[in-house]
Amino acid sequence: MEKKEVQVHHMELLKFITTIFEASNMSPEHAAFFAQSLVDINLWGIDSHGVLRLPIYVKRLKSGACNPKPNIKTIKSAITLEVLDGDNGPGQIVGQAAMKRSIELAKTYNMGMVGAIRSNHFGAAGTFARMAAAEGMLGIAMTNVVQNVVAPGGSKPIIGNNPFAVAVPTYGDFPFVLDISLSAVSGGKILLASKKGEKIPLDWGTDTSGRPTDDPEVAFKGFLLPVGGYKGLGIAYAVEIMTGLLNGGVFLDAMKGMYKYPDDPSLTSHMMMAINISAIMEPDEMKKRMEDFTQKIHTSPMWDEKQKMLLPGEIEYQTMHQRKQNGIPLPINLYDELLALAKEMDIKTAMSVL
Repeated sequence: MEKKEVQVHHMELLKFITTIFEASNMSPEHAAFFAQSLVDINLWGIDSHGVLRLPIYVKRLKSGACNPKPNIKTIKSAITLEVLDGDNGPGQIVGQAAMKRSIELAKTYNMGMVGAIRSNHFGAAGTFARMAAAEGMLGIAMTNVVQNVVAPGGSKPIIGNNPFAVAVPTYGDFPFVLDISLSAVSGGKILLASKKGEKIPLDWGTDTSGRPTDDPEVAFKGFLLPVGGYKGLGIAYAVEIMTGLLNGGVFLDAMKGMYKYPDDPSLTSHMMMAINISAIMEPDEMKKRMEDFTQKIHTSPMWDEKQKMLLPGEIEYQTMHQRKQNGIPLPINLYDELLALAKEMDIKTAMSVL
């Protein structure tokens, strides 16, 4: 039977990706954060947004579509509200800058809300919301995406699947992290199915005429369907308003997808928020209340008594520990693609299989 995937140690993968980004003219600091964000995403089990995206990120860094050394600066400021110009930098780096600034503002004013324009794809929204939770704050992160979702009954995409995340410290082993996109599944999951040579459910995506398909390659060239019908569609509209429109960036059809236009900046916009919980509640009280909340979730009965109700972020926590021990699974064709990329860039860093 042909081998479909390999297991790679997370630290070797981290070193490999960091070296790739440094060779793409990024600063060591930015290369390290970018690489860590991708490895973390894979450790959490969100394989659609992790190292799978490395080839297109590198292609865009090399072409100049994505600026490897952006001059990120504040262009609008009103006490707790700011907007940054990302200078077409990687979304991970621009997003990091926006959330770091949100946290700084929240430490002074108890709340910070920082938008960013002229950015690019930023990976998983949870990366940035978790930054605030790590500081004992409530974090919110969102971004707009090129139009890839059709409205129910539509034949052309009208909105992006505009992901958002909310993270809250639980003072336990892991934070509460809700991290979702507003399509039935992300485009990355369809791409991953294509890499694995698998079919997809008919309610995931459509062809270019809006008709459902189980072929991931057809769906990846076509459109996504919204989660929850019109409810998900409406939330996607709201995220679009809070990112591209409100920040003064581009929105809807003015954006450019990184796969369709690999040589052009995406002009993506983000919005980051940090809220200082301790301003309204002492940490000890918050801890007790979160423990009570978590306990009630965990003890909620399920029809299958072998199953347990989990908190958002808990599966990611469990997966992280499993993958740190057993390795991160990569589709064999993706693994080969990464090795070929390193050879092309004359990079000698090893990435052995467990």
